[in-house]
Amino acid sequence: MFFAASHPAFVRSSNQAQSLRALHRLLDEKSATNYRITQDEQAYSLQFDVPGIAKEQLSIGIEGNVVRIESQPDAPRSYKAAYELPLDIDVSASDAKLENGVLTLKLAKKVPVSNVSTLTIN
Repeated sequence: MFFAASHPAFVRSSNQAQSLRALHRLLDEKSATNYRITQDEQAYSLQFDVPGIAKEQLSIGIEGNVVRIESQPDAPRSYKAAYELPLDIDVSASDAKLENGVLTLKLAKKVPVSNVSTLTIN
């Protein structure tokens, strides 16, 4: 029988922390490549080991907070994965680089826009 700690001191209530844990879990389960994730206030940095694949043989698609990475059919290795991040990505401020078999994505966080309106009391 296996018991897990459920004491409140061990449980974070932050939605962002839960989303990052889910991302790490997804990467552990679905990806055979090595990866590293860091973040700061402005961006997420993701690094993937994709040896033997040229930059022309990779495509990266971003839709909202979902990042899709896929190798082309002519690539010597097959790679296809999708990752969901806690916040939407600002594509215009993001960057991708492939050097020595390491794909580095710097994905800028999109600042959430508040749609709150004030209502005048009559």
